[in-house]
Amino acid sequence: MTVVRHADTGAIRLVGSCPVEDAEPLLQMLQATPAAPVDWTESGQIHTAVYQVLLAAGAIPVEPCGDGWLQQWLAHGRPG
Repeated sequence: MTVVRHADTGAIRLVGSCPVEDAEPLLQMLQATPAAPVDWTESGQIHTAVYQVLLAAGAIPVEPCGDGWLQQWLAHGRPG
């Protein structure tokens, strides 16, 4: 699993590639701890479903995004 909760800080971390299968565990973590910071600096490619969960939850991840394509897209203005 590439979505993990860091025990010391309580942050939700996205590490490595984040396939569609990570969307559900991420949603569960965000529902259980809505104020937890999300750190995606160590992520690889992020599936759009994972990004949609972040958007729907109103989570604002720690910048920069480890997914180079997504980071470049975000640099042109975050949607919403």
